[in-house]
Amino acid sequence: MEKKWWHNKIAYQIYPKSFQDTNGDGIGDLKGIIQHLDYLQKLGIGILWISPVYVSPCADQGYDIADYYQIDPMFGTMEDMEELLKEAKKRDINVLMDLVVNHCSDEHEWFQKACQNPEGEYGKYFYFAKKENGKLPCNWRSYFGGSVWEPLPGTDWYYYHSFHKKQPDLNWENPNVRQEIYKMMNWWLEKGLGGFRVDAIINIKKPLPFCDFPADRTDGTCDMSVVVNHARGVGEFLGEMRDETFQKYNAFSVGEVFNEKEEELSDFMGENGYFSTMFDFSQTNEGKSPKGWYDSKIPTVDAYKKCCFNSQRKAKGIGMYSNIIENHDEPRGVSYYLPKAGRNDKGKKLLGTVYFLLKGIPFIYQGQELGMENMTFTDIDQIDDISSIAEYEECMRVGLTKEEAMKVISQYSRDNGRTPFQWDNTENAGFTTGTPWLAVNPDYVRINAKAQEENPDSVLQYYRKLSALRRKPEYEDALIYGEVEPYMESEEGLMAYYRRGEKQDFLIAGNFTEEEKKIYVDDTKEKEVVLTNDQVEWKEKELILKPFQVAVLRCQKGN
Repeated sequence: MEKKWWHNKIAYQIYPKSFQDTNGDGIGDLKGIIQHLDYLQKLGIGILWISPVYVSPCADQGYDIADYYQIDPMFGTMEDMEELLKEAKKRDINVLMDLVVNHCSDEHEWFQKACQNPEGEYGKYFYFAKKENGKLPCNWRSYFGGSVWEPLPGTDWYYYHSFHKKQPDLNWENPNVRQEIYKMMNWWLEKGLGGFRVDAIINIKKPLPFCDFPADRTDGTCDMSVVVNHARGVGEFLGEMRDETFQKYNAFSVGEVFNEKEEELSDFMGENGYFSTMFDFSQTNEGKSPKGWYDSKIPTVDAYKKCCFNSQRKAKGIGMYSNIIENHDEPRGVSYYLPKAGRNDKGKKLLGTVYFLLKGIPFIYQGQELGMENMTFTDIDQIDDISSIAEYEECMRVGLTKEEAMKVISQYSRDNGRTPFQWDNTENAGFTTGTPWLAVNPDYVRINAKAQEENPDSVLQYYRKLSALRRKPEYEDALIYGEVEPYMESEEGLMAYYRRGEKQDFLIAGNFTEEEKKIYVDDTKEKEVVLTNDQVEWKEKELILKPFQVAVLRCQKGN
């Protein structure tokens, strides 16, 4: 593998609206990010992904962009953005922005012009159609529920949207659209961006002409995953985008790619892949049902382990995934993947370790390094997230009680990850002096950055140790470029694997149960425990892992 500047970096995602408010309006802003760059530097962050701060009506929290060239006033100014880039560079932090180009906002100038004449020049920037014999062009269901076709008021036209009705899909089949997008990307890269996180990019290719697929809900619609599986030829667009943008600037790109075909993995993130890397979503997809959240199952520890190891096998010899346990679209990882008995500081360190040291680029989502947890929502009025509202309606439609529905929403809602960052134990967790746009999790009094800064045994301090371990130059051959070799894979409740380097190996072993686990270690000349969340116990050549203990061993190879 050709070594790239991003391979040894640790990435961090900021959801700006919920990170730090500096003007008391209850909404996080760019100045708030600048204020905490030293915090990120101390965590060892080298790549910073910022969720959208472009001008937007926020139907989907900024992922509906009305102007790609302007900063939304709620977040600050372009001068603030330029200062952020400058200050981040001083700290050797490369800033990524979200690239949301499968769709834009219905308030974007292009769509406004298209609505005036759906058959004109700008109408071809989108997908417009009319009913034929009283029937829409296809029965596809948008990601947020309901038909992908929305009527254009006052006309007999419909427009297509894979996501919210205020997010019309751009027509990537139109070369003029593609060139406008590349021009915008290069404008930002010229400003000094380190690259982009690329949103929902697999959806840019539709299986055309539009047609029905077998329905999987009683409303006659079919899941978007089926649609994506039938699409062919997205690589033509993605290769062009790479050549016109990323490649010219040696920029980093990470794709949000669902439903990629295994045989195409090298095309997406291989030596000359469309992207530098892709997120591994196998764990977040595990247990999900096309019927909705009410029918989904939370992954077991062994299912989680299987997903991780299968992804590592797929990527071997091809490239590096970007590894996550949570992001702005998911519930908190510690409330999702950990057994109830392990939802404590010890378990949080365990889960953090086993994902962080897999081969790939580790992404930390804001607050994850504190072990922030899910909220408990009791009424749908507490929810902002549009997908959660749609899923609540589906729960009610299939006959769940309000209490049952809210239990489902509390488990899966994207708002779990969007509650304000918990800086300290003062009012509103130190996030704002005003009224926060989304309620702060009441557990901020015990889970907050200030308390963890002062506690050498905290989750935050542990993440700093994890980060420092991965960044040690002498460990790079194993912890960055070494292959993953699963160990004792059939042992239930145990996730263990080697990272194999040229001169040394590392064994990462985590016990997700309430019983002790014995790990036999006898292929080394020398063993050193470099990180653990508990006291290490040996019995001859066996490492004894206590309940929810994780240990990282450096294993020096013999002659």
